[in-house]
Order: sequence, then C-alpha cells, then structure tokens
Amino acid sequence: MRIATWNVNSLNVRLPRVEEWLADVQPDVVCLQETKLADEAFPALAFGALGYESVHHGQGRWNGVAILSRVGLEDPLHGFGDLYEDPDARLVWATCGGIRIASAYVPNGRSLADDHYRYKLEWLGALRRLLAETRSPDEPLVVAGDWNIAPTDADVWNPARFVGATHVSEPERAEIAALEAWGLTDAFRVLQPEGGLFSWWDYRGGSFHKKEGLRIDLHLASQPVIDRLTFATIDRNARKGKLPSDHAPVIVDLADRPAERSTP
Repeated sequence: MRIATWNVNSLNVRLPRVEEWLADVQPDVVCLQETKLADEAFPALAFGALGYESVHHGQGRWNGVAILSRVGLEDPLHGFGDLYEDPDARLVWATCGGIRIASAYVPNGRSLADDHYRYKLEWLGALRRLLAETRSPDEPLVVAGDWNIAPTDADVWNPARFVGATHVSEPERAEIAALEAWGLTDAFRVLQPEGGLFSWWDYRGGSFHKKEGLRIDLHLASQPVIDRLTFATIDRNARKGKLPSDHAPVIVDLADRPAERSTP
C-alpha cells in the first residue's frame, strides 16, 4: 500500500497537477491538506473518475482536509467528534485498506506570542486525548499531514534562523514527542535517517533551489504500520514547474506483511 500526504495549497489552483500526479505516482491513499474548498465544491467526481473514493472536511477559502482512497474508505469522521470543538476544518478520518488514517492540518501558530500559537498547542493536546481515549497504538494507525512542526534541528535548513519562531519551539516538539511516547513513530525517519531532506520551501527568495526548507509533513504511524514499511521518499518533482504548491508530497510504501529490513 502506498500512502501519501500532500498540502496542495488550494485544489482550485492545483487540481490538474494533483490529477496528473495521481496518474503518475499511483498512490493507494492520499491525505490532502489546505484544499481551501467548501464540501459542496470538493471535486469528488473528478477523483472518482480516477478510481478514488473520498471524504472531505472543508470550510471554504481556508483550511480543508481530505482523504482519497482506492483501497476502500469506511467510517469517515470529521474533526474530533465530541471531544473538542475545532473552529477550523483541520482533521478528517477514515479506515482505508484496514488502516485507520487521519489527514491532519495542524495550525501554523504564526508566532510564539500569538493566540494562534496557543490554539496550536491546544489542538495538539486535543489530538493526543482523542488518540488516548479512542484508539490504540496496537492497531494499524497513521496520522499524516502538514504538522507545521519540524521535529528536530535535522529537519530545518538553518536552525539558527528559526530561534524564537514557531515550528521549532520546545512546546511544539514536545507534543510530537508525547505522541511518539504514546506509540506513534515518524515513518519517514525510519528509512531516511539523514537530515537535510525537506517537504516545504518558501515561495520567496528561491528557497527551493537553494534547498532552504523544512520537513513538516509527516506520517506518524503505529508499530503495526511501521513493521510493514518498505520505502519512504519526498517527491521533489511535484514542487517544480508551473504553479506548484509550496509543499511536496511525502510518500511511504507498506508491504502486505511485516517487512524484513536492517535497522538504519
């Protein structure tokens, strides 16, 4: 099974590129973020024509998350259920190919003094509670998406440039660590332990060509999923060309059964 996550930064703008990418890369499940569409405007028929069932949680011009699946899509859930009332459309769930999958668009935070940063930490805390109360780390589980957090300095092109900024602050990274302590693992890092591999680059200043990016798009997965990992990559080609998103898709492949591999 191939599971991808991609912040597309507006499906209105990026739909032809997404359709072309789906045909080329052939993912089985895709978690999309920042669709920036209301539910009634989501192009479910276009994705259906490509063989994908879909669920979308949107609110119009901002945010919006979706899951596309060609291996089944069951038990969809928008947001946090009754646990937490999120003012934004940032989380959607479905079971695809026997794996419980979430597409997550974690709040940006803006700055450490901003109310949006407090909302970010509150949102992450709600996610931890939801997992603790409704899921188990012993089940196949993936929470994939734009986390707006670089887990370590190895995920930042120049850590000195981000001192005192969001995406790298200790409380944000502590939330990732808490999810890992609960039973999730950064799937990409299992197979790609080296630093300097990024999934987001600012549009300004030629950041992509200068390799000045952040790795903030993650698959956090439970051990039954990690045991099946065979491949992980960031598709930099999707960040090139005309009207790209500022994010590149991140892809992980799973075997049908636990994979045999040496520990990096």
